[in-house]
Amino acid sequence: MRKWFLRLLIAVVVIGVAWYAWEHRPIHVDIAMDGPTAGWDDYGNDRGGTRYSPLTQITPENVEHLEIAWEYHTGDVSDGRGDIRSTSAFEATPILVRGTLYVPTPFNRIIALDPESGTERWVYDAELDLSGSFSNQLICRGVSYWEDEDGSGRLLMGTNDGRLIAVDAESGKAIAEFGENGSVDTKTDAGEERWYGEFHITSPPAIAGDVVVVGSAIGDNVRTDAPSGVVRGYNVRTGELKWAWDLRPPDYDPPEDMVSEAGYMLGTPNVWAPMSVSPDGDLVYVPTGNPAPDYYGGNRNGADFYGSSVVALKAETGEVAWHFQTVHHDLWDFDVPAQPTVIDFEYNGETHPAIVQATKMGFLFALNRETGEPIYGIEERPVPQSNVPGEQTSPTQPFPVLPPPLVPNEISPEDGWGPMGIGAGECKELLASMHWEGIYTPPQLEKLTLMYPGNAGGSNWGGIAADPERQIVVANVMDLPWATALIKQENFDEWRKRYPGEEMGRQEGTPYALLRVRAMSSLDLPCNPPPWGTLAAVDLKTGQIMWQVPFGTVQDIAPAPVPLKLGVPNLGGPVITASGVIFIAAAMDNYLRAFDLETGDELFKGRLPAGGQATPMTYRLREDGKQYVVICAGGHGRAGTTMGDSVVAFALPD
Repeated sequence: MRKWFLRLLIAVVVIGVAWYAWEHRPIHVDIAMDGPTAGWDDYGNDRGGTRYSPLTQITPENVEHLEIAWEYHTGDVSDGRGDIRSTSAFEATPILVRGTLYVPTPFNRIIALDPESGTERWVYDAELDLSGSFSNQLICRGVSYWEDEDGSGRLLMGTNDGRLIAVDAESGKAIAEFGENGSVDTKTDAGEERWYGEFHITSPPAIAGDVVVVGSAIGDNVRTDAPSGVVRGYNVRTGELKWAWDLRPPDYDPPEDMVSEAGYMLGTPNVWAPMSVSPDGDLVYVPTGNPAPDYYGGNRNGADFYGSSVVALKAETGEVAWHFQTVHHDLWDFDVPAQPTVIDFEYNGETHPAIVQATKMGFLFALNRETGEPIYGIEERPVPQSNVPGEQTSPTQPFPVLPPPLVPNEISPEDGWGPMGIGAGECKELLASMHWEGIYTPPQLEKLTLMYPGNAGGSNWGGIAADPERQIVVANVMDLPWATALIKQENFDEWRKRYPGEEMGRQEGTPYALLRVRAMSSLDLPCNPPPWGTLAAVDLKTGQIMWQVPFGTVQDIAPAPVPLKLGVPNLGGPVITASGVIFIAAAMDNYLRAFDLETGDELFKGRLPAGGQATPMTYRLREDGKQYVVICAGGHGRAGTTMGDSVVAFALPD
């Protein structure tokens, strides 16, 4: 018996040693050194937001060998407890310009790093007052770079307290001649804040020539007289205001109590998502939100003329060149959430100068970027109408002829889902109990109305990536049902007791408050069947979907760490390289992934120390150097992913 046990023990040891040796064997990876070098100059790599890199060193054949090259900790993370009341979300995409990697943190610090070692070079601190409760958490998605004729460069950053900051890119010092010692307060004339943090800037400024353009993020569903969503253009050298675009409708004279002291209309749509710029720098493409509040429009009086739209502004003057509305009289928080993407593509024998706009409905709108005309065509289709007193619903909504929707927009009680049938009956009952007439069903009075896709459906701020050579765009999308109800103001407290812990908004200035809930089972899983998150590629030459695959696992969000590839919710965006590799993190599990652009096959996943709810970037500095892929992995407070403060760089092994 003892001899048998000894032999078994020896066999186990031998197998273990062999396995260890195999796992740690030297691996030869062919790394091409004859390909291009490139940085990452802007939030979307270029000011048109393509998120495309010409790099080719990392290929579909060798990407599986990527490993962590370095990791840097910013020290900036908040779970909403202690001295910092707001949670943080590390949604940043670093930029790499002239040999330095610049990383903005949720606390509005800019950190300059050596891009090949991750060594810190300098830190600029905007000295954000962290005592506030910020409407959209602590977020800074990016910084922008501008270079003067003398070769000196500066970084421009919006802050959570509404400032526009200018910093010397070489030294990290504030630009003294910009505003007041490097700072301009953009919120002073937008209307009085109800609380510190109601108005802030979360996305990178757009730069067109010598003009830097900023929007704002403003608290949702609080009041009709929210701070103005005015968009401003400043002189990039001095910080002097050049123009301001008030989003009031043309020739509309609002009531006196709906105008700020500076003359801007209150409660207008705001521009919280990243903007983009035309190749010649003449136009700035602006994605707009909807007027305040989101779910009742009876008090708007036409104020949503520019709501949920793509608007082209003349960079020098702020005048409107054209605008296209993706949702009429938006009552679903379907604001345009992503950077418009500039790309030329061939369709029907003609080359089109275009922008492609991703939306929360899962629609992609392809527009002529010079005129705003749809390229594939638009159908105005009849949609359900409201029976809420005081509301006036749009009779139709615009549906793009192509591409097909990237998420479903039909659901029925029979679709109620639960793992292995557990909770499916509960979901069927919940879906059957809610009012639903199809996409664009408006909210009902004191009755839950299904919202599908939901306001967190389709695409979000991560946007899309576009390959200008192959004329393909890639989008990550979510398929999640939500539900809303309008509540008489006098019944607000009663409904809050009925739905403890759920989101409610007063919508002051209207007859109705808001209840918004996720359509979930008691297992805390969506009631629609998975996948709840997918990655899709669209061929712009045909307007058709090439492939669409489930994206992400429940490993880091399920009670048991089982890596079921169901396709999960995601926040962040993709990038594409010339070699045909897509890089994306974004999913609710803690991985950076690589996919094959031609097939959608998953080629690689690298473990991250925290949630990667950000968009990666890639660069290669030298002809004898490596290509790096960098992702900010700090999690997302409201989404509930793993929190952290890491900047992680991947590269092929030596």
